[in-house]
Amino acid sequence: MTTAETEGLSAKGAATRARITSAAFALFEREGFEAATIRDIAREAGVSQGLVYRYYDSKEALVLELYDGLSAEFEHRVRELPRGSWPMRFVVAVRMSLEVLRPHRQALRGLMPLGASERHGHLFGPSTGFSRERVQSGFVHVVRGAQGSVDDAERLGVALYLIHLAVVLFWLVDRSAEQAATARLLDTIERVAPVVGRGLMLPGVRPFAFDLAETLALGIFGAADPAGEVA
Repeated sequence: MTTAETEGLSAKGAATRARITSAAFALFEREGFEAATIRDIAREAGVSQGLVYRYYDSKEALVLELYDGLSAEFEHRVRELPRGSWPMRFVVAVRMSLEVLRPHRQALRGLMPLGASERHGHLFGPSTGFSRERVQSGFVHVVRGAQGSVDDAERLGVALYLIHLAVVLFWLVDRSAEQAATARLLDTIERVAPVVGRGLMLPGVRPFAFDLAETLALGIFGAADPAGEVA
């Protein structure tokens, strides 16, 4: 639903909608996104399938709303990062992002590109552009709020967002017990981040890194800016 439609709901309608979303998210975490059906969601919420479809035309629509709310939570929390170098703040921000997402991992798997249709939207599609923009702005803030001035803060923030997105995708597909492999990956990133940060200060390295990031964004999103609409 659009923001205007949401704001126009009656108190009863808002309560019903909240019951549906709560039931759906609980079901996704318990049964998995793929296994859950609209019929299951309706049964879990104690409403008819028709009422579920009145608010959401698909399971993906429910997850898109969830992702939108989680992106807003991350955007708010990242503003409270401690002062420090941008590599240190980047590592903290990535850990913070996964902390926000973790309770809804099974539901968010429904936004994986191979598990979501173009019609209903997926993590890389236009329908998540506004949510991606929020998260991306958080990583730009990581750079701009760091100690010392940093050239090309906007482009560096976008590049860091892409690295963060790769970590999130790895976490979503991580089959190790309690995503232990992701924990190891984060520890590795924390160790190498200062070295990478110094490397980006070398002449010629930063433009190459930015060009690579923008090329990846163009291929994945259809735009050089990850938050931009597909061309």
